Amino acid sequence: MSSVIASTRFSVLDRSRTREGHDGPEALRDTVRLAREAEALGFHRFWVSEHHSVPGVAGSAPTVLAAAVAAATSTIRVGTGGVMLPNHQPLVVAEQFGVLESLYPGRIDMGLGRSVGFTDGIRRALGRDKSAAEGFAGRLDELLGWLEGTQRVHPQVHARPAEGLRIPPFVLATGEGAGIAAAAGLPLVVGDLRGREKLLRAVERYRREFRPSSWAHEPYVVVSGTIALAGSEEEARRLLVPEAWSLAHARTHGVFPPLAPAERVEALTMTEKERGFYEQGLHGHLQGTEDHLVPALEGAIEETGADEVLVTTSTYDRVALVDSLRRLARIAELTTGRGESAALA
Repeated sequence: MSSVIASTRFSVLDRSRTREGHDGPEALRDTVRLAREAEALGFHRFWVSEHHSVPGVAGSAPTVLAAAVAAATSTIRVGTGGVMLPNHQPLVVAEQFGVLESLYPGRIDMGLGRSVGFTDGIRRALGRDKSAAEGFAGRLDELLGWLEGTQRVHPQVHARPAEGLRIPPFVLATGEGAGIAAAAGLPLVVGDLRGREKLLRAVERYRREFRPSSWAHEPYVVVSGTIALAGSEEEARRLLVPEAWSLAHARTHGVFPPLAPAERVEALTMTEKERGFYEQGLHGHLQGTEDHLVPALEGAIEETGADEVLVTTSTYDRVALVDSLRRLARIAELTTGRGESAALA
């Protein structure tokens, strides 16, 4: 096995995507089941995400879902990829993660993003506007202050039981967010692998501007992306079909639909615009058989300098998805019980 791959952690992010013929509650239960399977395969972390009012996504309350995942597992680290900090008061976020860390000590990660709702209606319902993302750095600083007991915004208030707990924070970002992660001395989660040029610029800026902190002594980069492994090239490509069509439909109709079976998507008559977005969604991922994928994966890790790879694959066929993760685990010879990097304080 490649020494580059062997020295890299592999983790899983699940967005709780809904599937045709299955409802939101089932998608959430699928997420918990996938976490158990990822743990058994030796993946390092399992993260869940935050989306609001998206028809094809059931995961709207990541800390609640993370609690269910942590309760159903025993060794894998559990966290969020991420909580969108502009949507929430930092004190509440600190309290929620404090509860999680208290219940599942040493297993909780706090992944934080700077996005707000993607439509005006969602932003109004959340009581936010587009400018809320601009205050991310200040909200992040306040949140870390609640954990460390150093915040000065509300000197008579304390985050219970979060204050004094070591809950590793990660910043999900590109561009400006990479600079914020560097200034705060926090690990960076960046993606996706298809936008390699933009990704590399973000990582280069992060490493150049990184300032050591009590949270991380050195830069730590987690690269996220889709990885599809199967017994043949065609089977691997079909893993990508449901998500590619869902994205194409969203870009042409403004609605993000549940994942459809690959065979139904391939039978569709698409408009020229739909076909263009669909084909675009199929390309640029790490996909194929194990023999084909190893050099491509090794190259991506070397090029980005990733310390960790966060697998974000979504597809209709759960059995094929788990098989893909199993094949990746075999390539990387994953084992449970790996400790945190020395770069993380």
